Amino acid sequence: MADPVFFTPSRQLTIGDIAEFTSAKLRDAALASRVVTRLAPLSDSDSSALVFLEGKKHSGNLANLQAAGALCTEELQGHIPPGIAVLLTRNPHRAFSAIGRMLFPASARPEPWLGETGISRNASIHPSAVIEAGATIEAGAVIGKGVAIGAGTVVSATAVIGANCQIGRNSFIAPGVSVQYAFIGNGVHLHPGVRIGQDGFGYVPGSGGMEKVPQLGRVIIQDDVEIGANTTIDRGALADTVIGEGTKIDNLVQIAHNVRIGRHCLIAAHCGISGSVTIGDMTMLGGRVGLADHLTIGSRVQIAAASGVMHDIPDGEKWGGLPARPFKQWFREVAALRSIGQSKKEKTSDE
Repeated sequence: MADPVFFTPSRQLTIGDIAEFTSAKLRDAALASRVVTRLAPLSDSDSSALVFLEGKKHSGNLANLQAAGALCTEELQGHIPPGIAVLLTRNPHRAFSAIGRMLFPASARPEPWLGETGISRNASIHPSAVIEAGATIEAGAVIGKGVAIGAGTVVSATAVIGANCQIGRNSFIAPGVSVQYAFIGNGVHLHPGVRIGQDGFGYVPGSGGMEKVPQLGRVIIQDDVEIGANTTIDRGALADTVIGEGTKIDNLVQIAHNVRIGRHCLIAAHCGISGSVTIGDMTMLGGRVGLADHLTIGSRVQIAAASGVMHDIPDGEKWGGLPARPFKQWFREVAALRSIGQSKKEKTSDE
């Protein structure tokens, strides 16, 4: 890990602080006063760093490990070299992330890019806009007529908020974002280049070619949603496009008009969600998943990366492939195809 030039620690942190903050069990209390100044991967740690270990795959590569402390599960504690403070926890990665957010808060909650607070004289704000005290509007931001922005929200340089949009409290709108025809909740984070509320891809054949279908809906983004860089979310045609509370969307995702995504979903990069798709709560889409239009995807569904989904998926199922089908069927077909392509010698060695 490179020197933390951009992220400086918010405080001095000891092994004892980490144990208390994460409820981890410190195996050797004599090491509680040891200071941690950085977080590091196993491959780049030193005597000032905190690391985490999770899963048996790490157990064979620890002989030369140097670290101030290591968050790990009980099954791995015996593999950690002497002199390193061992912090036992059931979920090392989660504990490590919590320490990261505490030690480097700006890495999880972005700060104004230009270091400004309040409303910049160099922002362009319509007189009818309502901006609560405590909001930050940076130089070069454009706020349209009738816009409402809540306290604690940051609208960064070059972001554009269209007429009558509403943005809740403690949200972050990064540079280069455009928002129109949208209501955005509290604690929402839009990364650079996000486009919210442009018209959907709707056309009907006419006598002179393709004729545009009016897109009259809105985009509704509920609380605590995070949307990655250069992702696009189209407004609805007649109904609204809705992104549910707590959902996290990666970079370069396309969400078409009238899509309704449930709460606490995870959508990885390069996914394409066609118009009028409905997705339930806590569903996960791997990278490059494509969903055909008008599908209903249930809650707690998992779809493997690069899958093409052509049919509805019930709650709780795992699908993959192109076209996508349930995991067991997909794996059987992959195994059968692999068998067809193998020589007799290869089949014998596999057995």
